[in-house]
Amino acid sequence: MFESVIAPSGTLLGLLQRGRGDGTLHALTAPRAEALAALNHCVLRDPRHDWQVENRSLYYARLYLDLNGELDEIEAHLFDVEDAFDDEESRTGLALAVLGHLASYGRLDALALLRRYAASGSNWAWALDELALRDDDAGLRALAAPVLARFATDAEGEAELAAAVRDAFEPRPWRLWAEDPRESIATRVRAAQEAGCFDRWQRQMRPTGPRPGWSVQAVFEWAQQGVERGAALHVPAARCLTAVAGPEDRPEIVRAALDGTDGARCTALRYLADSNDPDALDLIEGAVTTGTPPVVEAAVDAFERMRSIAAVDRARGWAHRPDPLGAAAGRMLACRGGAEDKDLVLGALREAVRGEGPDAPTLWTLVDGTGRLGIVCAAPVLRHIYRETASSHLRGRAARALAATDPSFPAGFAVECLWDCEETTREIAARHAETGDARVVEQLRRLAADPAEEAEVQTAVRSRIAPDGPGV
Repeated sequence: MFESVIAPSGTLLGLLQRGRGDGTLHALTAPRAEALAALNHCVLRDPRHDWQVENRSLYYARLYLDLNGELDEIEAHLFDVEDAFDDEESRTGLALAVLGHLASYGRLDALALLRRYAASGSNWAWALDELALRDDDAGLRALAAPVLARFATDAEGEAELAAAVRDAFEPRPWRLWAEDPRESIATRVRAAQEAGCFDRWQRQMRPTGPRPGWSVQAVFEWAQQGVERGAALHVPAARCLTAVAGPEDRPEIVRAALDGTDGARCTALRYLADSNDPDALDLIEGAVTTGTPPVVEAAVDAFERMRSIAAVDRARGWAHRPDPLGAAAGRMLACRGGAEDKDLVLGALREAVRGEGPDAPTLWTLVDGTGRLGIVCAAPVLRHIYRETASSHLRGRAARALAATDPSFPAGFAVECLWDCEETTREIAARHAETGDARVVEQLRRLAADPAEEAEVQTAVRSRIAPDGPGV
C-alpha cells in the first residue's frame, strides 16, 4: 500500500484525514466544492496508519450525505485501469466500505456501484461482503454467475473457488447461491462448500510444531528454525516450555537466556519472565545490553508482561534509561504504577513526544496511564497529541485521558468528538460533552436515531437524554 501524506492538522484536508470531528464541522461551513475535493482525496487515498483497525468509512459516508456528494470520483477510482493490475485490498477497501454505508442509508447509486464492482472489480470479495449486509436476495442472486465465472472449471479453479467460499467474511451470498434454482450454480457452490470444509479438517489433522515428549532443547531448536526462516516463534515456544520443562531444566533455560541462539534466548527470556523466575529481571537487563535487536525486543516484551512488585520496583530504577528498557519501564509504570510514579510517567510521556513525535507507538500505553493516574498537569501534552496524531485510535485514547485530567474537556474537545470517526471516541463525547452548545444537543439526537450508530454510543447518548438523566 502507498504511504499517504498527512496534511497539517490545521487544514481541512488534515482534519478529515485524521477523522477528527472538527473535520466534519469545518467541511460543512467550507465551500462545497472544496469540502468534496478534500473528502474524495481521503476516500481515494486511504490516510489511515492501519487500515485494518482504524475507522473512517462511516465518518466519510456521513459527510457525503451531509454534502449530498456525488460518487463520480469513487466510480472512476474503482473502475480505473489500475484495478486490473493492483488487486491490493487497501487500494479500494475504504471506497467500498463507504459505499456500503451509503447503501445502508438508501443511496441507490452506491448500491449500484457495489453490484457493478462485485461483478467485474479485482477486490470483488470486499464488495460482495458489503452487499451481503445490505442487498436483497434478488440483487445477490444476480451476481452468482459473474462471480463464479471468475473461477475456471478445472481442478485449480475449483480449488480457488473452494478457498474463496471457505474464507468469505460474510457467508450469506454463498449460502443463497447453494440453493439457487439454477442447478449449474447450486451444484458448483455446494461442491466448493464441501471442499472447503474438508480442507479445513485436513489442516487441523496435520498440525506442525512441537509434539508431546519434546525436550527443552528440541523446543529451543524449533524456535531457532523460526528465526532462520523469518518467523518469530518464541512466544508459542515459551508456552511449550511450560508444558515440557521441569525444575531440573532450569539451569539449561537460564544458560539459554544468557548466551543461547536468538531463538533459544528469546524463548528462555519469555518463559522465565512469565514464571516470575528470581533471575528474570537481571537476565532481561543483560539481554538488552548484549543482545541482537530481536533479542532486545523479546526481552522488553517479556519485561512488560511481568506483574510482580519486583518488576514495578525495577521499572522505577530503569525509567531514566535512554534505551528501549527505559521506555518499557515508563510504560510499565503507566500500567501498574501508583500515585508516587506520576512524575516518572509524565516524564516518559513528554520525552516520547519530544523524541518521537505525536505518533510514537509508546504513547498508546503512556496516554492511558496518564489518564489512569489522573496526571492533571499532563493535559497540555495530551491536547497536543490529540490535535496532531494521525492515529484515530491514539486520539481516542488521548480524549479518554483528557476526560480524566482536563476540566476544559467537556466544553472543548468533547464537543467535536461527537463527530469523530471512532465510535469509542464518540461514546466518550456522549458521556462528557456540555449540552449548552446547540450543536451538541442536535448531534446527540442524531446519533440516537441513526441505525448505523454503534449500540455503545447510543446507550451513552440515551443516558444523557433519558427522563431520569440530566437531559438535553
